[in-house]
Amino acid sequence: MSKHIVVIGGGFAGLNLIMKLGKRTEFEITLVDKNNYNFFPPLLYQVATGFLEPSNISYPFRKLFRKYPNTRLRMASLQQVIPSENKIVLDNGEMNYNYLIFATGAETNFFGNENVQKNAIPMKTLNDAINMRNILLQRLEEASIATDKIEKAKFANIIIAGGGPTGVEISGMFAEMRKYIIKKDYPELIDRADMSKIFLVDGGDAVLKPMSKASQKDTYEALTKLGVTIKLNTQVRDFADDMVVFSNGEKLPAKTLIWAAGVTAKVFEGIPKECYGRGKRLLVDAYNKLINTENIYAIGDTCLQTTDTKYPDGHPQLAQVAIQQGKLLAENLVAQFDGKTLKPFSYYDKGTMAIIGRNKAVADIPKPKLHFKGFIAWLTWIFVHLLFLINYRNRLTTLANWTSAYFTRDQSLRMIIRPGKDNKPA
Repeated sequence: MSKHIVVIGGGFAGLNLIMKLGKRTEFEITLVDKNNYNFFPPLLYQVATGFLEPSNISYPFRKLFRKYPNTRLRMASLQQVIPSENKIVLDNGEMNYNYLIFATGAETNFFGNENVQKNAIPMKTLNDAINMRNILLQRLEEASIATDKIEKAKFANIIIAGGGPTGVEISGMFAEMRKYIIKKDYPELIDRADMSKIFLVDGGDAVLKPMSKASQKDTYEALTKLGVTIKLNTQVRDFADDMVVFSNGEKLPAKTLIWAAGVTAKVFEGIPKECYGRGKRLLVDAYNKLINTENIYAIGDTCLQTTDTKYPDGHPQLAQVAIQQGKLLAENLVAQFDGKTLKPFSYYDKGTMAIIGRNKAVADIPKPKLHFKGFIAWLTWIFVHLLFLINYRNRLTTLANWTSAYFTRDQSLRMIIRPGKDNKPA
């Protein structure tokens, strides 16, 4: 008899597992996801800044599953797990499983700061990216007619919290937009010295902390040259009434705070507290099986695995970890079904990279230990990100948009679209 695998979450980890098992007749697979599409998180900021359409980085699950006859989609949200009955409760029904796999990724961590959570702009979902694009464009429109000096200062300051790849890439994109696009689209702002000020804030002593010292230094210098003000060893403590308060007591008037400062995993009703580790991540063994369970697994950002001798404190929450764990778990489920030996997970680090701006990027390759910067790293970043988009349509449309933007230093996707609001005919 075939085994029913229920996968919660269709991100890097879940989708790679499904594609590995999708044609195995010994399994029936159900993907549970609150969306009906997969999207590519590393390029969310390009949707948010109007350089890519949402469809460039997303793809519908059901169309993808056409070539996997044993795979189904259940568009739903998980409410509860009942391990004793091998059952989950969804917001639209119940479902039994032989194997349950959590691949839910991570969500934005506001570190308990309610004002920041309420007023800042997060960057974790496609909805977040579209919302951010709308907000930024709307505020540029408002800034173009502002006359009060205090109000102008609030519009002028854009603060990005978090000096990781997302924060760095957004900062660089904004800096280039200010230089090449905003001054053409908004002539009302050209003569203002305070047209736009970009601040990148991080609590550590360097940007891109997980990368090499050379990448950190190159990124700092490149962003500074682009006009980004970098504040290190500084945290955002509060954001209310258009005022950002920092840990050193400094205050800046601003209407825009973009939050890219941290993530946390999710907690699921029915999973015992002892199954959670640091950052609410699910504790798993060397085979990604949840501790103290027989048929529940976790892969990707949502799990914490300390059995890999190279990463005794757990793996970094990166796409490559999720992809490799998803593929290996698929292989191990087949091996388990066939009564063969399972293979423990060991992460193979292929390197890390971040783009800063036009012809500017940094890349670290661990074996052999190499560091790239500038145009070569920029080309590598483009190639890798195109390669990991889910199909050829996404790759071609994204490449076309990037090519146009590269040669024109411009793009034409700056529309404010708010579905469900003001739908009356003109």
